[in-house]
Amino acid sequence: MNRDVFEGKWKEMRGQVRGWWGNLTDDDLEKAAGKSDALVGLLQQKYGYTKEHAETEFSRRVKEYETEIEKAKKA
Repeated sequence: MNRDVFEGKWKEMRGQVRGWWGNLTDDDLEKAAGKSDALVGLLQQKYGYTKEHAETEFSRRVKEYETEIEKAKKA
């Protein structure tokens, strides 16, 4: 899923994002507004991640989400 698709699916994924990173508040998620760069910045602030680590963590979680969606479609 590229970053544009992530932004488009933000409303669907918002609860999932909150589950992945519980330190993010509703206000944080409002500020991010589906912008992956903003979310990566919040991960750096809230979790002390480096930019590279935050981007890797973001990519990993989104990939897992995509995999779950694909499995659900096949079931």
